Amino acid sequence: MAQSDALDQPDTPAAGVSQPVKLLALVSFLTDISSEMIYPLIPLFLTSALGAPAAAVGLIEGVAESTASLTKTVSGWLSDRLHMRKPLVVLGYALSALGKPLLAASYVWPAALGARFVDRLGKGIRTAPRDALIGDVTAEESRGLAFAFHRAADTLGAVGGPAIGLGLFVLLDHSYRGVFLLAFIPAAAGVLVLGRLREHPPRRKADGQPPVPLAALGGRFYLFLGVSLLFAFGNSSDVFLILRASNLGLSDAAVVGAYIAFNAVYALAAIPAGVVSDRLGRRNVIAVGFLVFAAVYFGFGIAGDAAAVWPLFVAYGAYMALTEAVGKAFVVDFAPAAARATALGLYTGAVGAMVLVSSVTAGVLWDQIGPSAPFVLGGTTGVASFVLLVAFLPHGAPGNTSVRP
Repeated sequence: MAQSDALDQPDTPAAGVSQPVKLLALVSFLTDISSEMIYPLIPLFLTSALGAPAAAVGLIEGVAESTASLTKTVSGWLSDRLHMRKPLVVLGYALSALGKPLLAASYVWPAALGARFVDRLGKGIRTAPRDALIGDVTAEESRGLAFAFHRAADTLGAVGGPAIGLGLFVLLDHSYRGVFLLAFIPAAAGVLVLGRLREHPPRRKADGQPPVPLAALGGRFYLFLGVSLLFAFGNSSDVFLILRASNLGLSDAAVVGAYIAFNAVYALAAIPAGVVSDRLGRRNVIAVGFLVFAAVYFGFGIAGDAAAVWPLFVAYGAYMALTEAVGKAFVVDFAPAAARATALGLYTGAVGAMVLVSSVTAGVLWDQIGPSAPFVLGGTTGVASFVLLVAFLPHGAPGNTSVRP
């Protein structure tokens, strides 16, 4: 077998960052350029071009993200039951690419909801199988690094994407639809790159042996899931951060700039956070992230002018680096090999489904009480989640908390 094939089809999980993880990182980089070209423009497009109220913005993002979340659960289960990863990954990225031109063709906010539904449906289909594949080809002692490497590449796309989108927005004379159409190009390129990825099916259980039951995921997994659901209740869609920045007086260009700064910090800090979680334990890193989130949301709640927006977005990038990839690695630590995609799908699906509740709640709080209200709620749940995580989840490095296959 050629060396490249050996890298693409490892017999045992590899330490460090393997070739399949690098390919998936490149795909995520291209896809996130596409998604982030339009993401900071979406709430502005909805409110200014389509005349949608804040409650409708919350509904659109809540439905979109909860669609992704519910689909992750089903897709993860299918990936484990059908013993396949790549076909679901390809389908998911293709649907997300299709969502961009559909958004450009939207002239009323319900149509925009449909476009976001297609986009996030694709994300839901691909996420659990892709993350399980990363876990399948990576040794436990470098799992945090592998997930963080993938997340860092994804987030680098989120740094370049808004800058490209803003430049095109200016060049196209503030045409939202023109930017949405051009965002299809890097997304389609990402789908083409997937042609180089070989299938890495999960290990099959012995013939006649039943699938791993959900109870086998263990009490620590469900405790972490419960704490994560509480945290997610206050963690509404990031579109409310963008709307709050605009509400505090930032121009559209400055809002996108602050969003770029957030993603730059996220990308730079993701790999160090993953490495630290490999050495000091994932629970500790996630707990610090919860506290940073609470400080950021309380900050957005009490901010009185635009000067506070930039440091808050920077701190928000640190929170994401401390929790996003590390949380997925933590779930893989808990799960048996034959149920990794199921566990990841259940975790990301349940947490993401809470986005519908949290985003609709945030929109109602914004309209009925004021722009500060959603952020006070988020800060409060962030502190409560930190307390529960530290008090009830066992302390220890990944090797002390994982369930061996």
